[in-house]
Amino acid sequence: MIIIMEPHITQESEEYKKLLEYLERFPHLQVKPMEHIGVTRRVLEIHLIGEDYMVSQEEIESLPGVEKAIRVTAKYRLIGRHGALESFGFEYQGLTFSQDSFHIFAGLCAVDSYENAEEIFKALKENGLCCARMGAYKPRTSPYDFQGLGKDCLPWLFDLAGKYGIKILVMEVLAPQHIEEIKQVLELTGYPCGVILQIGTRNAQNFELLKAVGKQQEFPVLYKRGYGLSLEESLNAAEYIASEGNTKIIFCLRGVRTHLGDPHRNLVDFSHVPVVKRLTRLPVCVDPSHPIGSRVKAPDNIREIYHVTAQGVIAGANAILIEFHPKPEKALCDGPQALLLEELPVFVEYIYKVRNTYLELKELVNKYQIRR
Repeated sequence: MIIIMEPHITQESEEYKKLLEYLERFPHLQVKPMEHIGVTRRVLEIHLIGEDYMVSQEEIESLPGVEKAIRVTAKYRLIGRHGALESFGFEYQGLTFSQDSFHIFAGLCAVDSYENAEEIFKALKENGLCCARMGAYKPRTSPYDFQGLGKDCLPWLFDLAGKYGIKILVMEVLAPQHIEEIKQVLELTGYPCGVILQIGTRNAQNFELLKAVGKQQEFPVLYKRGYGLSLEESLNAAEYIASEGNTKIIFCLRGVRTHLGDPHRNLVDFSHVPVVKRLTRLPVCVDPSHPIGSRVKAPDNIREIYHVTAQGVIAGANAILIEFHPKPEKALCDGPQALLLEELPVFVEYIYKVRNTYLELKELVNKYQIRR
């Protein structure tokens, strides 16, 4: 069971203390308070962990200060909607992330040079974007492939981001020490930008890493669905992050591994955008670069990455994680799937047109108030 307190209730309130006294009659239950600072309100939740069938929902809801109580069936109790809870939403670096917001994270899958990073940041600024993807640590299938510049690139990468007004970098971490390295360099450089820690698909069930990004509260987390995991397994893995205290999570769909996706690199799973938004309180991101894996064009002269991105956006995605490179043919990682930097203006215009169409369709359906 999850007990939602009224907005004005805090852990110092008498109503909260009275509730805890009431719950003492159920010593077999673990009582875990969670405080969420969302976009529109602060929410104090009390989670009852264990067999709670003896707890009367009606009695709980009659207690002073209690807004409502919800029976929980899904294992992902913290990130789940459970049919009644509102979206979390959070603010970071002056930007709002929720199931209603929309952002584009464009840039390098793996940072390979100062010059290329600066070109990306310059182009983003010119096109009105303030978020980027920039990989310093890169897991590769072969130990002999380029695995990123690591900590060495962080000082100049953060400085460049600040120079061009880039507020947030999405950056994959592979181990807990990478979190500390990012934190140390940000402090050393004076916090010229913010960082969202990315959990890549290869680490989707690296539970110790998930706990590590959950224990720290400074950085939000973008969690990528495991390419060989069911949606349920990935949601339970994302719950590991929340269970450690960090609920500033963006759930990212990036395609799943199966031969049924051929000739694409992976099978596109963007039909799960509204499913994740229905099952959880998290913003949902789509990564079209990895499932497609190339810049190939359809007969209508539109790249298949554009088509697939549009599928995610029209389904209600709240963010796009997309690869661009100034010279894809010379990229040290995933060059074939990176879009040309010169086409960034048309891609941005294309995506915002699709986003506006989604908002118009949403308004159309809501106007007729279809209830069932």
